[in-house]
Amino acid sequence: MTFDQEYFNLGALDRLSYQDTVVHRLDPRAKVIATMVFAFFVVSWPKYEVVALTPFFLFPVLLMALGDIPFGVVVKKVLILSPFAVFIGIFNPLLDAGTLSLFGMTVSAGWLSFLSILLKFTLTISAALLLIATTSFPGVCRAFQKLGMPTLFVSQLLFLYRYLFVLMEETMRMLRARDMRSFGRRGRGVKVAARIIGTLFLRTLERAERIYGAMLSRGFRGEVPSVKQYSFRFADAAFLAVTIGVFALFRFLPVPELIGRFLLYIY
Repeated sequence: MTFDQEYFNLGALDRLSYQDTVVHRLDPRAKVIATMVFAFFVVSWPKYEVVALTPFFLFPVLLMALGDIPFGVVVKKVLILSPFAVFIGIFNPLLDAGTLSLFGMTVSAGWLSFLSILLKFTLTISAALLLIATTSFPGVCRAFQKLGMPTLFVSQLLFLYRYLFVLMEETMRMLRARDMRSFGRRGRGVKVAARIIGTLFLRTLERAERIYGAMLSRGFRGEVPSVKQYSFRFADAAFLAVTIGVFALFRFLPVPELIGRFLLYIY
């Protein structure tokens, strides 16, 4: 995949956030709180619990369905980040040598805890990605600000996100210029890459100084104003109450066991 493709994929979630669905219309504060509570309940499970985590997949699946978010976009980004979770849990089968019983079979405790880490990672990361895909990163920052996060920290997050794309555009122009001046594999060595990084760093500093001076001349005092106004409505409160209630139900009741007993009773 080329650098240009990576650049356009970077804003894929942000572009999805401008859709008009029932999930997108919810107040960002309700979605942020629901996602944080979801992550808390997921990671609170003991390290050997695997089956008990499966009901929590209902939340990201419903968000993707109601928010019209393509399944492949979320799965692709989860897979890109998955090496971090694999690196964290890959040594569990070696360090945890015990055995446990799962569905009547004897299973290594290390592999079970490793699978638990992967499931928790998948659930929490997919929920965070869907939060951005249905709210936008600036919307999430505004929600944190409304919830009491310091304004200066929110402004730093907004600038970081905004000028990440500016930095990518500058990098893309430099790489295109290098490709136009090189033939075959020439211009792709370590020395050239080091020069590109150094030049990019200097251009970044110069642009940051120009932008900051322009902002000060326009009255910037540390807070990034927002045109969009948010209001916490009854639908937002209902969404938050239902989601937290369902999460608590999944956490404190053996839902998979109850479903299994119900199916056995029917058949």
